[in-house]
Amino acid sequence: MSNLTVAVLAPPDYAKDLGKKGTTSDITFYNLKRGEATVTFIEPTRYPEKLSSLFYAVSLSDRVILVVDELNSTFGECVLMLQCAGKSDGYLILKNYISPDQIAPLIKDTVLERYEVLEEDMIGLREKMIDISVNQTAHQKAHETVGKGVMPVDAHFHVKGVGVVVLGSVAQGSIKKHETVKVLPTSKTAQIRSIQKHDDDGEFAVAGDRVGLALKNIESKDLDRGFVLTTDPAVQYATIITGKAELVKYWPAPLKEGMVLYIGHWMQFLSTRLERIVVEGDWRKPVLTFSMDKALVYYPGASVVLHYLEGGKLRVVGSMTIK
Repeated sequence: MSNLTVAVLAPPDYAKDLGKKGTTSDITFYNLKRGEATVTFIEPTRYPEKLSSLFYAVSLSDRVILVVDELNSTFGECVLMLQCAGKSDGYLILKNYISPDQIAPLIKDTVLERYEVLEEDMIGLREKMIDISVNQTAHQKAHETVGKGVMPVDAHFHVKGVGVVVLGSVAQGSIKKHETVKVLPTSKTAQIRSIQKHDDDGEFAVAGDRVGLALKNIESKDLDRGFVLTTDPAVQYATIITGKAELVKYWPAPLKEGMVLYIGHWMQFLSTRLERIVVEGDWRKPVLTFSMDKALVYYPGASVVLHYLEGGKLRVVGSMTIK
């Protein structure tokens, strides 16, 4: 079974005609299944009120559908988020007589230049996404199963008679039934009792799969959104990180020490304090050091998105590569 995860950045409930509604919180999942192929559509339900809602939907996605019905600050923020998150595979649906020529200068030199412009055809859109899921090659799947598994948690709860269940998407490698995984950023471990993918039991899950895991040896109170289940010793966590940043071209002035920014990575959206800034040359490419109360879980060299929630209409600051 192959799965494709698609962020749908559109008016509320746009994805209801694309799949069957699943779990909903600040992000809402819609599921489409045909044979062995599945597609998970994600809407940022609380956006634009909550910027984290947009980040989570984008972070989880393999591809993006951006519906443009107005050229406003919300559209601009979505463009910046997709650029900073490096989401280069996507589609544009233009409404209200907005033309490709109108949008071209607004997405110039961004990942959205590569996006395909599609007509608004929900049946055709479903078929296109299913075809992409079906055509994910055996080589790609075999490649994705290489390496230790990493799964960020986006929801967790207790089910009577089953125990602790967590929901999430496998970010890298593969996870297997009966494996013991580390629960970062804690010192705890848990054993995978069972794996479900779109209501079907499975022996394993690979990168891109949307799964529900029943866990042993841990309680729901020991978990939180953003925690990471992994067998990979290379995954780290820390409350102080340093990295080379690149600010968006619209950011008006150099960052200042003491600012409170939010770092987004996987299913983490953490409040941080900017402790140190080193600028050599371009102030839009500083080396930044952040401290935070909750530890960030990451691979060395990971790219994160920087947000400033007090920024008014400009809340996406840029991206940073962790040293």
